[in-house]
Amino acid sequence: MKWLNLLSPGQRLRELGIMGMNRRNADYILLYNPRRNFPLVDDKRRTKELALAAGIAVPRLYAVIEIEHQVDGLPQLLAPYEEFVVKPAHGSGGEGILVVTGTVNGRYRRANGLLEDEDDLKYHISNILSGMYSLGGLPDCALIEYRVDFDPIFDGVSYRGVPDIRTVVFRGVPVLAMIRLPTRLSDGKANLHQGAVGVGINLASGQTTCGVWHNDTIDHHPDTGGMITGLEIPHWDQILGLTARCHDLVGLGYIGVDIVLDRTLGPLMLEINARPGLSIQIANGLGLLPRLRKIEALKNIPDSIQERVALAKSLI
Repeated sequence: MKWLNLLSPGQRLRELGIMGMNRRNADYILLYNPRRNFPLVDDKRRTKELALAAGIAVPRLYAVIEIEHQVDGLPQLLAPYEEFVVKPAHGSGGEGILVVTGTVNGRYRRANGLLEDEDDLKYHISNILSGMYSLGGLPDCALIEYRVDFDPIFDGVSYRGVPDIRTVVFRGVPVLAMIRLPTRLSDGKANLHQGAVGVGINLASGQTTCGVWHNDTIDHHPDTGGMITGLEIPHWDQILGLTARCHDLVGLGYIGVDIVLDRTLGPLMLEINARPGLSIQIANGLGLLPRLRKIEALKNIPDSIQERVALAKSLI
């Protein structure tokens, strides 16, 4: 690969098969994602309902707050739950998500350790309803759902948050995957733009490969010091199968699927993204284009989920 050093930066990216945003938008999102199906994934409540109807496990929905009047009944609504997550139904990029890990003398403890009182929580939900965190700034509703208790394999490599596994799926075939690990900088959220760590995953083995934090390649978590490479992701074939099924669920050809691993419930589908970001290439040290082109060249995609998983593993 030394010859790559003789090329210009643009040529090097092309040789590595790195896909840019313009190509993603024009050649994949525009061509393979019918706009009429976007509401199926842009509304997290609707996605959850579709998943449950198809037998795909998701975090349990405790309640939905749709109008300001419902905010007044918040204490009674939340009384049965020590832990929960509040999120906007139409949010993106992890914005507006509030994780409560317990209650202390009537106050709510957030994942970052800070305490909020009832008025703070009501104010946050009111902001969600106003559309502060939603796509396009339109009025939204707040979902209150089960807080995932992540798998113990991540105990030493996550900071005050739940890691998730993002997989890009094309024509129903998983093509690239990474795990996103929360950090102190990301405030416990699994979002790379907010400072989480991205770690590539070998599709064939389910083993983590290289890690990236900002623009730096790392092999240890910046906060915990735990080794982030060489982890064997549990239930790997099941995870790949779940992501492949999500294509059939929403009728979109190019998607990002987020899966979380619960300690007792196993893999849960968190959400589907019709416009998945491209940083997954950096986390893996691999470009998307060669794999996408292989799938694009196939005349027919197998109907069987098991065959699609096998096809995904053969892309390496």
